[in-house]
Amino acid sequence: MRPARTRLALSASAALLGMVTGLTIPLVIAHVVDGPVADGDTAALWPWAALLLGLGALESTFFWARRMLSARPLTRVEESMRNALYDHLQTRPIAFHDRWQSGQLLSRATHDLGQLRQFLSFVVVFLAVNSSAFLIGTIVLFVLDPLLAALITAVSIPVFVAGTVFERRYRVVARRAQDQSGDLATVMEESVLGIRILKAFGRHRAMDRRFATVARDLRRTEIRKARMLGTTWAVLIAAPELAIAAALYLGVRQVADGATTTGTLVAFFTTVMYLRWPVESIGWLLAATTDAGSAAGRYFEVLDSTGELPDTTQPIEPDKVHGALAFEGVRFRFPDAPPDTLDLLRGIDLAVRPGETVALVGATGSGKTAMTALVPRLYDVTGGRITLDGTDIRDLPLARLRGIVAVAFEDPVLFSMSVRENVLLGMPNGTDEDVERALAVAQADFVADLPWGLDTRVGEEGMDLSGGQRQRLALARAVVSRPAVLVLDDPLSALDVHTEAQVERALRNVLATTTALVVAHRPSTVQLADRVALLENGRITAVGTHDDLLRRSAAYRALMSADAPRLRGPARTPRPAAEPAEEAV
Repeated sequence: MRPARTRLALSASAALLGMVTGLTIPLVIAHVVDGPVADGDTAALWPWAALLLGLGALESTFFWARRMLSARPLTRVEESMRNALYDHLQTRPIAFHDRWQSGQLLSRATHDLGQLRQFLSFVVVFLAVNSSAFLIGTIVLFVLDPLLAALITAVSIPVFVAGTVFERRYRVVARRAQDQSGDLATVMEESVLGIRILKAFGRHRAMDRRFATVARDLRRTEIRKARMLGTTWAVLIAAPELAIAAALYLGVRQVADGATTTGTLVAFFTTVMYLRWPVESIGWLLAATTDAGSAAGRYFEVLDSTGELPDTTQPIEPDKVHGALAFEGVRFRFPDAPPDTLDLLRGIDLAVRPGETVALVGATGSGKTAMTALVPRLYDVTGGRITLDGTDIRDLPLARLRGIVAVAFEDPVLFSMSVRENVLLGMPNGTDEDVERALAVAQADFVADLPWGLDTRVGEEGMDLSGGQRQRLALARAVVSRPAVLVLDDPLSALDVHTEAQVERALRNVLATTTALVVAHRPSTVQLADRVALLENGRITAVGTHDDLLRRSAAYRALMSADAPRLRGPARTPRPAAEPAEEAV
């Protein structure tokens, strides 16, 4: 709020002046009642009526100024907080997003920031203004009639007690409601993104029941909030009303006894009625403050999260990248893995020569995808190191490293933007010629048949396209920048045999000029590689050509036996054998 503090102070000042102007009106009314009204001088009423009209207009002007002064800077505060949260989420490592539900993050970026905006633009001002108005109004009451003022202000004791108890209990319920709102957003998001699966398996009714359960829990919490707020409002309204009734009886007796004037009594109760809003608003302001406090806690719970991948303080900027990639004693475990579990990778040693393609094969869950995620530092190694041209990749600036390494994941994710923007995501300065070349490599000729060609928006997560089409666009995105190191996580799994063969032929030209690490789940993908590395129990147990491994590795034969007939066809001509140190297991 610091950048908006001047405007916020002026806004609060305008609101306070409006309150003071409003509190002046009862004093004018006292003079009217005890003067022209008591004397029956109707002609003398006009100046006083004009004064009251002017005070009313001035009060309205002050409150209009309050809104105008605060609206622009406070919306800018909300914008900067939302941008800070989004930027923070973009810089968090993958391990952070593994822990957080997307619906919870969405709830914090929308619902919670909306509550903070309401607090900053209205509640925080009137917490100060209403407190000041109550203090000033109480002084006016004591000036008009000390006895009646003492009776009226005595009600502040139960009001204060009720507000304190309410705030403490309401805080817990408010946080629970906000967390449940995030859970509801998560279920809603999963249902929308997975609607095809739900319908295909006929499980939309089951998801309906799950959604209804979460919604019912949220409803119960909101009802509890309403009950607490209603009880507090009852106390905040009933207590002042009882005090007003007692003061009215006593005040009429004072007028009858001549202890005070009618005008003074009218001014006193006009002031009391003016102060009803500052008193009665305490419950609402406390509730809004508690909601904002919970929202701020949830917001900063994300913003204060640590665990960012450390970027080097003494970066090494290579003049030229050759692409020699090496895993040296690499160990890895997921950050949230139970402490008593073994590392997923337990001493990986593998050297990939510049321009060489190495296929990673292994059983499901053996750590192939984790290995590929370590190269662009989506995760960091927990032991050993990965080098690029002899330099530890942790000594390269993250932005530079991820400009060198391009990745195509098995599960392709596209964004709700045009084909061109999706393909050029990692090469923002690319041209249409670059896009066309990458699409040709990926055999994505279907783009020409889309309604607006490269300008066609592919829809949320690319759901307008088939799985094979999404995968080909993701492959085009990986190769468009002609990266020095290419990491492919089974990029052809969704393609039919004919299209796969076409992509493989085109991809060979790309792989001939880049260093590539390819996760292979299909026998045909293995044929793209110069060498194959077998991953077992967190270690590389064999490295060699496909034919070599078939001859000397029983584990490899067992892994590939179902597809052995397909694998006996012509494979890519291997490069000269590496030195024994490079083949070390």
